[in-house]
Amino acid sequence: MFAPAGFAPGAAQGMWSRRVKQVGRTSAQSRFVGRSGRALALAAAALLAGCASINDHRGYIVDTALLQSVQPRIDNKYSVEQTLGRPTFVSEFGQPTWYYISDDTRQPPFRQPHTTKETVLRVRFDTQGNVTEVQTTNASHLAHIHPDGALTPTLGRKRSFLEDIFGNIGTVGAAGAGAPAGGSPGGGPNGS
Repeated sequence: MFAPAGFAPGAAQGMWSRRVKQVGRTSAQSRFVGRSGRALALAAAALLAGCASINDHRGYIVDTALLQSVQPRIDNKYSVEQTLGRPTFVSEFGQPTWYYISDDTRQPPFRQPHTTKETVLRVRFDTQGNVTEVQTTNASHLAHIHPDGALTPTLGRKRSFLEDIFGNIGTVGAAGAGAPAGGSPGGGPNGS
């Protein structure tokens, strides 16, 4: 058995056995700390991955080679549909026009998505169905409508939540029982 210089063999044996026990403890502790450290790092990475922004594309996928292949006075509705696919929407009034709309959005964590890029491809046709104009623009020409969602005006009287729930109790008669239709003096279901 090897013993450091200056130690008696019996003392060295006791010292080595204590040292082995200490190393065993620190090794187990380091394994625990290593495992818990790795688990903590893995949990932190998973949480941070959940906080990534979401990029999304909606609508027509713009392909510049296909866009350049549609030529005025050469193509017609059929060839445009075969090249670009069905339009996003078609004009209802005026000169026949097809619109292909592309919208790229980005959603930061815990927030509403916002538009980063909008592209509008407008293909106009004459009365025979031949292409007269192909124009690519951004969304600055679109009308953004923001309806007021606070209150929708309706006819009739304003009723509370409880009146809506309990308002018809006892007012709707059985068929042939002589109760007025609609259950209210005004004749309508909401008192009008």
